[in-house]
Amino acid sequence: MTEPTEPPSDFEATDEPTSEKLVELAKRRGYFFQSSGSYGGVGGFYTFGPQGAALKGNVEDAWRDRFAVAEGNMEIDAPTIMPEPVFEASGHLEGFDDMLVECPDCGESHRADHVVEDNTDYEDAESLPIPDVEEVIAEYELVCPSCGTGLAGQAVEAFNLMFATNIGPGDSQPGYLRPETAQGIFVEFPRLKEYARNQLPFGVTQIGRAYRNEISPRRSIIRTREFTQAELEYFIDPEADDPDLEAVADVEVTLYPASEQNDEDGDELETTIGDAVSEGVIGDEWVAYFLGVAKPWYDAVGVDMDRFRFRQHLAGERAHYAADCWDAESEIDGNWIELAGFAYRGQYDLSKHAEHSGDRFTVFRQYDEPQTVERASVDPDMSYLGPEFGGDARAIVEELEALAGRNRSAFESGPVEIDLEGEAHEIPVEKTGFAVEEETIAGEHVIPHVVEPSFGVDRLVYTVLHHAYREDEVDGESRTHLELEPEVAPTFAGVFPLQNDADLEAQSRAIASDLREVGLSVTYDDSGNIGRRYRRQDEVGTPFCVTVDYETIEDDATTVTVRERDTTAQKRLPVADLAETLSAIRAGEREFTEL
Repeated sequence: MTEPTEPPSDFEATDEPTSEKLVELAKRRGYFFQSSGSYGGVGGFYTFGPQGAALKGNVEDAWRDRFAVAEGNMEIDAPTIMPEPVFEASGHLEGFDDMLVECPDCGESHRADHVVEDNTDYEDAESLPIPDVEEVIAEYELVCPSCGTGLAGQAVEAFNLMFATNIGPGDSQPGYLRPETAQGIFVEFPRLKEYARNQLPFGVTQIGRAYRNEISPRRSIIRTREFTQAELEYFIDPEADDPDLEAVADVEVTLYPASEQNDEDGDELETTIGDAVSEGVIGDEWVAYFLGVAKPWYDAVGVDMDRFRFRQHLAGERAHYAADCWDAESEIDGNWIELAGFAYRGQYDLSKHAEHSGDRFTVFRQYDEPQTVERASVDPDMSYLGPEFGGDARAIVEELEALAGRNRSAFESGPVEIDLEGEAHEIPVEKTGFAVEEETIAGEHVIPHVVEPSFGVDRLVYTVLHHAYREDEVDGESRTHLELEPEVAPTFAGVFPLQNDADLEAQSRAIASDLREVGLSVTYDDSGNIGRRYRRQDEVGTPFCVTVDYETIEDDATTVTVRERDTTAQKRLPVADLAETLSAIRAGEREFTEL
């Protein structure tokens, strides 16, 4: 049985984990909350409120800018429901399973690997075979998380996570809600390659919903049954295409390779992308390239780099088609959660869809110079095969064609032996029309390989909020605020009149309108005292507050007070320059401290 590895780092536990405070804040301030609350709610489904939807949209836009626009990749939007043959080809119907154990007393179903991980030192029970998981449950005398009944001796079974549906009425076509956005890209490859002018490499991105019927969804939006993915499928010719590693060689990363995880004294490695590749820590250069692209992007959207790492999949957890795979992980209340996966998928996906669909999932590779090759072919004498084999004649021809392609020597002497449904047949060589001819070709059709960075948007939103959560004291009062990056903050500025005064309110609304016109997200608030309004905006993470006072409307040089969220520092800025100044700050072109 695989032994557990020790956690790479110890995090300080608290009586009140940030997650509990964050979930309460998220519900109160409109970030996210369990769906269908009026009907008792349903596990694994969450609604993003006004603040959460805006934050999520900003994160998606930032991802699109970096992984689609900046990389020159295409974006598509495929359906969330696809017919059954798609998932037969992809392997999801047979192998997309989690381990389920059912309580013999209360009947609650639980993910067996989660029961093991929550109550033992095993960090990655998901990679263990089912018999080993059953053995661990018995050895540790693990119990049902709901009622405390012992689970030893209970069967652990594979549970398929696909949501099934029917397409159309009557004898409808079976379909499934997609468990990942990737398949919508793979099945459309024959058309997408045309948009790429049949030139490798090229990438296709998609941001959209995916669905997995999780056995035990938990930890709010970290593990849900409906979630958003942002995926890039990058198609390459492995013999011709190399990444621009020089562009990311100096990116500093924290890596937790499989070798360190399997070592009793193993630990994380602090290195650079360039050194990790040269030293063989990251085996595939394309995976290394996208790790190097992702690290500064995660930093830019607000993930705490002191609580971020890339962890390599162990052999037991790596998908069978993946040559290598690394996860981006963040620390949440002492636990590491997966944010994204970076996998080299080879030609598995396109080969499977080519095999099942009969369509061509290849790209033509042009040779530098035409090549002369030998081609073996058959041109059977049907006047002989027809009378001799009757209805089996066509099948005989197909077998001869296949044999000529794989074993020319079978035609060199004596009759050619063909096995047809277990029955041997002999065909005279002269009746097969076998010939070997020279042919000049300009290239060949190849199935591209795929490199896949796959991002979980909901988990990233949660991480950004968790890592931004702060508690401090301002003017003798406790304060909770979210130090969100201006690029992703749902509201960039709050505009307030200092007091309930018609002139102040009119000027405040005019300023709010001006800021909205330049594309800034602005809220207007005239309820309660100014300190309370500041606290409300701090708690939702608004980077700046603009206060309109009597100096604004009385002075010839019209100015307003601009307050920065994190330091609470205030500056008076000209109204005429306000929109331009705040836009420059949001774009990262100016700093508030320099004003």
